[in-house]
Amino acid sequence: MKSDLFNGELYDKYIKRVIDLLGSLMLIILFSPIFFLISMAIKFNTRGPVFADTPERVGSKARLFKMFKFRSMIENAHMLLRHDPKLKTLYEQYKKNSYKLRKDPRVTYVGKFIRKHSLDELPQLINVLKGDMSLVGPRAYYPDELVDQQKKYPRTKNLVRKVLSIKPGITGYWQVSGRSEVNFDKRIAMDANYVENRSLWYDMKILIKTPWAMISGKGAV
Repeated sequence: MKSDLFNGELYDKYIKRVIDLLGSLMLIILFSPIFFLISMAIKFNTRGPVFADTPERVGSKARLFKMFKFRSMIENAHMLLRHDPKLKTLYEQYKKNSYKLRKDPRVTYVGKFIRKHSLDELPQLINVLKGDMSLVGPRAYYPDELVDQQKKYPRTKNLVRKVLSIKPGITGYWQVSGRSEVNFDKRIAMDANYVENRSLWYDMKILIKTPWAMISGKGAV
């Protein structure tokens, strides 16, 4: 791995962390009115908390962390999908489709809009401030997702180890390229490719593409 200040580990430790801190702080201030409006819309639309009540995600070095997201589904949706007998068929489809559902009955009216435009992910800026995530990086996976998908795609194990060597990101290469239309094997390969080639210039390119990916909603579910 390159050791240049604008690439790899030194970049992660110094320049990228400074960009993450300053960038997330400025974006939280900029989007604060949107934070308020989304919070009110969620509370008026359905019963439950403003933030999603989902399990921890897998971060750098396989450490688990609580990811902040606006709630886009009914209350307790994550556990219901996995344990409610009525949703067994839906759960099997969920796993078969690389942990994505094109039509998910758990998604609320407000949730459809904020998911399409990735507005549900704005609270992850808090995770960036805390140091759990970066503005740009690989996807943050669920623990059971990684276990199940590596069984389905056994050749991805080395790629998964590489991806878990750095912090996950709010946005990333696959998010601005194919988003949810990309299956796990291709997605993890794209994430691993990012890890190998990450640099200041690569991150800037992804950040420039992110607003259009959000506005267009292409590939989102």
